[in-house]
Amino acid sequence: MPEHEMHAAEIHEQVVEQEVVQEKRGSIDPDKVNLDLDFVSPTGKEKPNALDTQHDSEQSSDTPDDEEPNDYEKEKLRRVGEGLPVAAWLVAIIELSERFTYYGCQGLFQNYIQKPLDGSLGRGALGRGHQTATALTTFFSLWCYVTPIFGAIVADQYLGKYWTIVVFGCVYLVGLLILWVTALPVALANGAGMGGFIAAILIIGIGTGGIKSNVAPLIADQYTRKRMAIKTLPKTGERVIIDPAVTYQRIYMVFYVCINIGALSLLATPYMERDIGFWSAYLMCFCMFCVGMVAVVAGKKYYIVRPPQGSVITNAFKAIGIMIKNRNMDAPKPSYQEEFGRQGQTLPWDDLFIDELKRALVACRVFVFYPIYWVVYSQFSGNFVSQAEQMRGHGIPNDLMQNFDPIAILFFAPILDQIVYPFFQKHHIKFRPIARISFGFIVASLSMCYAAILQHYIYKSGPCYDRPLCDLSEVNGVNIGNNIHIAIQTPAYMLIGISEIFASVTGLEYAYMKAPPSMKSFVQAMYLLTNAFGYAIGEAFTPLVGDPKIMWLFTGLCVGSFCVGCLFYGLFRKLDSKEDEMNMLDAKHEELENKAALARAGGEPVGEKR
Repeated sequence: MPEHEMHAAEIHEQVVEQEVVQEKRGSIDPDKVNLDLDFVSPTGKEKPNALDTQHDSEQSSDTPDDEEPNDYEKEKLRRVGEGLPVAAWLVAIIELSERFTYYGCQGLFQNYIQKPLDGSLGRGALGRGHQTATALTTFFSLWCYVTPIFGAIVADQYLGKYWTIVVFGCVYLVGLLILWVTALPVALANGAGMGGFIAAILIIGIGTGGIKSNVAPLIADQYTRKRMAIKTLPKTGERVIIDPAVTYQRIYMVFYVCINIGALSLLATPYMERDIGFWSAYLMCFCMFCVGMVAVVAGKKYYIVRPPQGSVITNAFKAIGIMIKNRNMDAPKPSYQEEFGRQGQTLPWDDLFIDELKRALVACRVFVFYPIYWVVYSQFSGNFVSQAEQMRGHGIPNDLMQNFDPIAILFFAPILDQIVYPFFQKHHIKFRPIARISFGFIVASLSMCYAAILQHYIYKSGPCYDRPLCDLSEVNGVNIGNNIHIAIQTPAYMLIGISEIFASVTGLEYAYMKAPPSMKSFVQAMYLLTNAFGYAIGEAFTPLVGDPKIMWLFTGLCVGSFCVGCLFYGLFRKLDSKEDEMNMLDAKHEELENKAALARAGGEPVGEKR
């Protein structure tokens, strides 16, 4: 045999051997095969020689545009996002109108419930006191984050995200109508206020749950890229990576900015409450929600609407029950049941469904500590409002101060999105989800620290000291609080707002990115459910609401949020190193579905839609 043929045969033999090894490991990666030097590039713990390294570096940036980057490019090239599709902006407008309504109403509930109708403590309606007001306000928030489970079930099994939003939006309108009518002066005078309020918050909670669990996944569904791709920027010639994760981060940043534009309804509703009455503010919120519903219906033709996925959530809970009963996460798999001779029942899922459920549960692990964050967050619409009432308002309504939370978000979110995060990407500083969430917990603890110190200074100030709103602070029949300016409370709200950019926005992003395609609403609902647990913990703290114990509530929340943030980072920081791998799961899922469809049809693969 000629020498060159022997050489070629030797190369072929070694390549085949390498393919066999890779097959045993589960996959074949052609990039691992090196025909130029030493025939096979090192794997595992083998150390590449200098020539290999030189060759790899020379070939490291040869990937053409629109193709997936190699490992070297992923490490060295800057990552950028893409612009948002028009449909995503339409969904953001829907969320803006809903949040305008939600915060515009909820922000008034503390005064509406706490203060009496006679105006002796300022504008009020039901006169049930501080503890009852905090308890009912907290219950409303809790209820609004339990109901997304039902909204997710309806969407995934019966109606799909779009029609679920429409139906539950109509329910929301009914609740708003009851709230407005029973807040009219004639209704309050005839004792309809309390009953109407309870009915209204229950119905509004159902409506907002159906919307909340589906709007966040719907906006992300409008963006379809699943894989990274190389792009050469036309102006500078710089080669960058289009990273879907960066785009999703931007989508949820825009989404959260729209939420907080809506939250600025609190700039208007406190003055309407003070100068006209609660009913006028509730009427404005009702009208604004009607505008949002018109936008939902008018924009239908622009949305990417995915059909319902069947009994995915109820099946998921059934499968989880089997996992718990057998203490084995593979127990619900049909293959497992068959292997161990348990063929008495027909399971309504396959092995792939259980693998996806396991992935969803892994994604949910990071949400376990979120309830502590939501306890802290809930202070801004309850106890912070009561704290502001204990200070000199100088014409500023006590519930107007809540606006500094969304104002902080609207100010800092664009700075992070357009300046800070691109700077980190350019200099390869990795500030990934787990790190961002942990930082959000720590910033929230600073807010509680500030609130505790401020409460201490309220108690040090006259005329009522640690018994604010006593008779000594009464002027012209109205209690004006201790001698400390209400504006000093501003940093507490702003720190809460900054913490949301890191903890809350990243939580929404993580819930979508790490959930399998068939369980986006399910995982989103699980994330929202952590709000409910947080508000439930807040209900347990109700006995600490009041003077002077509330200062120690703020102190305890400060310590708790800081410790949980540190613990969270310690437990989950390793997930940041697996971020790219986990973000590719949706693309791999599509590949498997494509191959399965081709196998059934006997066709050829089609190119991936980019």
